[in-house]
Amino acid sequence: MSAVRTTRTVLAAALVAGLAATALAAPAVAAAPPKTGHAATQQALEAAVAAGVPGAVAKARDGKDRWTGTAGERKGNDRYRVGSITKTFVATVLLQLQAEGRLDLDDPVEKWLPGVVSGHGHDGRKITVRQLLNHTSGIYSYTEDPAFQQKTFGPGFLQHRYDTWSPQRLVEVAMAHEPDFAPGTSWNYSNTNFVLAGMVIEKVTGRPYGKAVENRIVKPLKLRATSVPGTDASMPKPHSRAYSKLSEDPGATTVHDVTELNPSLAHAAGEMISDGNDLQTFYRALLKGRLLPKAEMRELTTTLPVSAQHPQFRYGLGIAWQKLSCGKEVWGHGGGIHGSLSEAYATRDGEHSLAANINADWTGDTQSVIEAEFCGTAPKK
Repeated sequence: MSAVRTTRTVLAAALVAGLAATALAAPAVAAAPPKTGHAATQQALEAAVAAGVPGAVAKARDGKDRWTGTAGERKGNDRYRVGSITKTFVATVLLQLQAEGRLDLDDPVEKWLPGVVSGHGHDGRKITVRQLLNHTSGIYSYTEDPAFQQKTFGPGFLQHRYDTWSPQRLVEVAMAHEPDFAPGTSWNYSNTNFVLAGMVIEKVTGRPYGKAVENRIVKPLKLRATSVPGTDASMPKPHSRAYSKLSEDPGATTVHDVTELNPSLAHAAGEMISDGNDLQTFYRALLKGRLLPKAEMRELTTTLPVSAQHPQFRYGLGIAWQKLSCGKEVWGHGGGIHGSLSEAYATRDGEHSLAANINADWTGDTQSVIEAEFCGTAPKK
């Protein structure tokens, strides 16, 4: 995916957001003395609205301190589509299955999905499940396919917003293209990787991957605002609307309400819905070791560089690591889908956490919200 947010990256990588669309861009923060409390975070939300975002919300916890900030039309208890934050849930389930001896992350994908990863140079015999989770498989991302982009992220969305996409069909879109590189030789963010990861979960458990997420994470952590909607196009209440320009033209002015959509176009790469409280509960529990044994935690947090130009960003198994401008290190993921860009990050000890969302996908700097919360650095004006 492209390293900075443009309209094209929103269209091509709307399931990526934080990592591939904003987090690889240099943080848009001012070199000013740190603010106290959450004042800088509130300023970052207001800056997003000033840039044209209809609404922004953030929730943070630091020890016993809890804070909620909003700007524009977002409300503090809104639920929203979290896009690629789904990937951390999926990776956690696969690591749990490995801990139980039901699979090995070094199994070839072909073992679990025979014949699925093949065509135009793709070969599931040479790709491991681990390489799906850390994006070193080389598998082409189906969201980069031009026809898919036009149908689902461009003007065609309005006609096809309720279409159902099977995971097999999404993989077929990717298999029509050549791989990005030979497995294990480089790094590139591919949404196809996690569609396949979800399919592996289904093969191992015999049930939809979403049921595994619900039974292993959502229910034990009592994440009451979190769901895996499947083909349900509606949004649970409470929620604000979601907006997109559905255009690659940077000068486009027409804004569309894209709240309702069939999230099967994202599947295990980015279909989930949650809110700021639940996302923080999840990442805090994960990083505190409540969901995985120590061995699997080491695997989850073993990271790889994503770009020589941006050494402050690395990627583990469905989880990203950032070193911020003030030197703090945080773990989590960004996520984007039509009209919704989210961030959820926490310190390694799980004590300081943030979850934020804006309800537009063509403007607004979510990376500055992360910098503001963890470093107290005000956004540029």
